[in-house]
Amino acid sequence: MNDGTLSFQEKRDWLQLIRSENVGPATFFKLIAKFGSAKAALSALPDIAARGGAKRPIKICPQETAEQELNYAEHIGADLIASCESRFPTLLQQIDGAPPLIYTKGNNALFEKPCIALVGSRNASAVGRNFSRDLASALGKAGYITVSGLARGIDTSVHQASLETGTIGVIAGGIDVFYPPENHDLQNEMSEHGLVVTEMPAGTRPQARHFPRRNRIISGLCVATIVIEAATRSGSLITARLANEQGREVFAVPGSPMDPRAGGTNKLIQDGATIITSTQDVIAGLELLGNRQVEQTNLFGGVAEEANFAIMDDDVAGDLLQQVSSLLSPTPTSIDDLVRETGASVQAVQSILLELDLAGRLERHTGHRVSIL
Repeated sequence: MNDGTLSFQEKRDWLQLIRSENVGPATFFKLIAKFGSAKAALSALPDIAARGGAKRPIKICPQETAEQELNYAEHIGADLIASCESRFPTLLQQIDGAPPLIYTKGNNALFEKPCIALVGSRNASAVGRNFSRDLASALGKAGYITVSGLARGIDTSVHQASLETGTIGVIAGGIDVFYPPENHDLQNEMSEHGLVVTEMPAGTRPQARHFPRRNRIISGLCVATIVIEAATRSGSLITARLANEQGREVFAVPGSPMDPRAGGTNKLIQDGATIITSTQDVIAGLELLGNRQVEQTNLFGGVAEEANFAIMDDDVAGDLLQQVSSLLSPTPTSIDDLVRETGASVQAVQSILLELDLAGRLERHTGHRVSIL
């Protein structure tokens, strides 16, 4: 695996692989671990999917489509960074389900500084907006880069208040798509003086299913996530949950029990999030963490023992496929449980799961859990 900059051809192969049917981030890295390169993995996709029980040939992204995507990104001034490259943000590289590739537009040097996510309600109160502006400004002056989602409300206030000190906006659509429309000028300004990030292809209009994926990048870039205002069903709570699963600190600003926009943040505090009422609270909380390192993850094989995949004859593989399939259900199951119940090796179970995944029969969840579709 190349630790430097990928060539145009290698990035094209990476794009082809991640844009192919049934290939998500976790599957992408397992394919790279198994075959050594995206090009080799692309050649193997049809056979793997067929062994997993695919009812039709898997759709592979055409080479021409990947090349067009690369050329268009260059045309609009966007940078495509692969997760194996040294420019890729270190903390994001370490999360479960890290994006193999991200598009950026702006100042990539912001990745080199400590980042803190500030998220909250789109329908924010005046008090919430003012607090988010004060907090973002103070954190910026303290040397932190703010990260948010370029949405209405709290996100907008955060970005506006920290443009001078450094802010990163993670969006759910393509790097050339402006959503919400009223943030068109702000997104352009951040592309010049801050940084805009996405994993989606250019031209992609954001859909509801894209926002949780965006949220994992917001929290994944950061040492901590601060939730300022959030209703009990707010997307900001998804970001907080993901930050917790990623081993990052979660802070929450308390609010009046009479304000529904405080329901989510108050619940976070009840569940163990650190309560904050000032920038000093955040900085003190981070100092308590010291130099604690986020657990290192090998993206190209996950846990070390998973890096190699088992070579099985057809009969053994067929029996194990049936056994694993029968153990799976719509309820997420730990891969460790599948290994224990089957008595097979981790490598053998991972090989079967890869086949089911590419056949469109498997869904992967955080915490190394899987379910059947």
